[in-house]
Amino acid sequence: MRKPLLATLTALVISGAGMAPAVAATDQAAPAKKASPTLKAVSLAGTVALSNCSGSVIRFPNSADTDPALVLSNGHCLETGFPEPGEVIVNQASSRSFGLLNSSGTRVGTLRASKVAYSTMTDTDVTIYQLTRSYASIRNTYGISPLTVQDTHPTAGTAITVASGYWKRLYNCNIDGFAYRLKEGDWTWKDSVRYTSACQTIGGTSGSPVVDQATGKVVAVNNTGNEDGETCTVNNPCEVDANGNVTVREGINYAQETYQIPACFTTRNQLNLNASGCVLPKP
Repeated sequence: MRKPLLATLTALVISGAGMAPAVAATDQAAPAKKASPTLKAVSLAGTVALSNCSGSVIRFPNSADTDPALVLSNGHCLETGFPEPGEVIVNQASSRSFGLLNSSGTRVGTLRASKVAYSTMTDTDVTIYQLTRSYASIRNTYGISPLTVQDTHPTAGTAITVASGYWKRLYNCNIDGFAYRLKEGDWTWKDSVRYTSACQTIGGTSGSPVVDQATGKVVAVNNTGNEDGETCTVNNPCEVDANGNVTVREGINYAQETYQIPACFTTRNQLNLNASGCVLPKP
């Protein structure tokens, strides 16, 4: 789990996508390829710094400007401690504060929660805070718009950026694939996003939005990585396939998908776990 490191960081190298392999020329014309999507420069605008983690101001496809704004982070970043396996927290009072960042990572203001709308570490690792201000109020005051959460499943190979408000850093890589189950200590997460090795996220990046570089939309929330090569222990998650086979990938990092969240928030950005299409775990 990517909470802040206690040791001093002496160096941090953030890598982008690697070079394409060279191929031999042939006389035969190659078949036409589908055009690659145009990639956009992802910034830190709309990300937030928590006391122990990263996060972002998010909206859903059907959110209105007048709706109360939401902040997305991890379940294990919850200020009251890790939710237990099987535990789901809804509509819990909170006055947590968040440092709002602009595109260059400068803190431009402080936002405050009114409640924890939803938090769990079961099947996924997510906390969603409702704020005391609307999207329109935040934009009018700070010139910052929220990030939109994509409501479809992410795709392997997608170029992504993990945007950490805590460290004010961007990590660029691709989605390598998906883990059927990701087990870490007592917790198990479903259909987790696995990064390529270029995204060497560290403690404090927990809760960072994972942004599709082609669309600018949030496709996942960064949450963990295997630090020491151990098997299924805290800070050393293991992948478990549908047949129960366990794979350990030391140095590889992961995120939890977010496409299933929008269906659970309806009018006025209010949580409704009984809404059509909502599959998030219930209390």
